Amino acid sequence: MKTLILGGTREAREIADIASGERGFDIVSSLAGRVRDPLLPVGAVRVGGFGGVDGLREWLSANEIDTVVDATHPFADLISAHAAAAATDLGLPLVHLRRPGWTAQHGDRWLRVPDLAAAAKTVGELGERVFLTIGRQGVGAFAGLTEPWFLIRAIDPPEGALPPRHELLLARGPFTVEDESRLLADRRIDVLVTKDSGGDQTDAKLAAARAAGLPVVMIDRPALPAGAVVMENVAQVWDWLRSAAQ
Repeated sequence: MKTLILGGTREAREIADIASGERGFDIVSSLAGRVRDPLLPVGAVRVGGFGGVDGLREWLSANEIDTVVDATHPFADLISAHAAAAATDLGLPLVHLRRPGWTAQHGDRWLRVPDLAAAAKTVGELGERVFLTIGRQGVGAFAGLTEPWFLIRAIDPPEGALPPRHELLLARGPFTVEDESRLLADRRIDVLVTKDSGGDQTDAKLAAARAAGLPVVMIDRPALPAGAVVMENVAQVWDWLRSAAQ
């Protein structure tokens, strides 16, 4: 059974690693190519976009794909929508793997907002020194804010306009609570902005913010396509793949 894994996440790499040791599975992992030095999965890998729904549909057909696993980042809503449309057109089974989002704990001061634009409107009311941890895409939503100072952390440098008062910190997680607490103190951060990515790779910043009593602007995930089959972990997806192969 030939499966396309739309990846870029730890879970996608885990699925490719498991399938590589199993007979009867032919896995191709696809990465968007937005990170300069990505962590590559085991097995065949393609990098780059497909050219919208039409391009993805043609690629799936030409490569005789049997099943599709969307294990992209929870905020990669465009490729998820394209995958759903292309798989529906071809009648291919598709599952979306989405790790659970974060849940506020006692002592958290979270303000949930629906998108980047809402976060940009809100952040200036909460603090003057902002820790922006949304990746390199979307930073432009804050470019018009001239008064706050931003610490922008990303794996690769953002492209396009940036807030006029900022420091760029290039780093890849996971991070420890101790390191995050030190960073908050050293940069005198008074508000954190992040996406509800979930998982344990970057949640240390939330614990550090909780300990420091800092407000957190939490950007909600975009909705998945209507009728999406959603699973929360690698084990569930692997069971689904094995059932599809029978």
